[in-house]
Amino acid sequence: MPDLIMEPTPAAQWQRLVQEAAGHAHQELDETLESYLVLLMIRFTENPETGHRIMALDYLRGLRAAPRAQAVAMRDVGDHCLLFSGLFSQRARRRRVSVGYFVDLGRSAYQQVADRQAGGSLSDLFGALAHGFIGLSDVLRAMRELGGAPGLSAMEALELWQDQGSQQARQVFEGLTDATPQRGPDTRQ
Repeated sequence: MPDLIMEPTPAAQWQRLVQEAAGHAHQELDETLESYLVLLMIRFTENPETGHRIMALDYLRGLRAAPRAQAVAMRDVGDHCLLFSGLFSQRARRRRVSVGYFVDLGRSAYQQVADRQAGGSLSDLFGALAHGFIGLSDVLRAMRELGGAPGLSAMEALELWQDQGSQQARQVFEGLTDATPQRGPDTRQ
């Protein structure tokens, strides 16, 4: 476990942790995505009551909302799915859904926000979040592992690598099994 280095502010502390986790996960985050993760973690620690939501219902409600409310609702779905897929994958296990479910739903929610913006920086940001979702999830998962929390099981890692392309999940699988996974045929439509 790494040495605990205290930073002068919570934002600086989260930034340090995000940077360490990105290095551990072999993910290079640009400044925008790194900042988004830091702000997400700050927002989450101020309101940790996210575990009792049903993301698919929130997604459908968000699609039906008025345009301004829709962007906020879809951003929230994307954010919660990112947290579930990265930090709280054990909740997916308890709910008997795959981590890939949260990845797909979150990626789609962020893409909805990007598509509904009239171009510009918000469209670019949410497009980058959708495109880089699995890498961001890998960084959050690495945060847990840096803290000594249990990671993915071999089956979860294999599924996440095959279905979502998570390089961190592939490394976990190889470390747990001494196997070199091969990508099978893509059976998704």
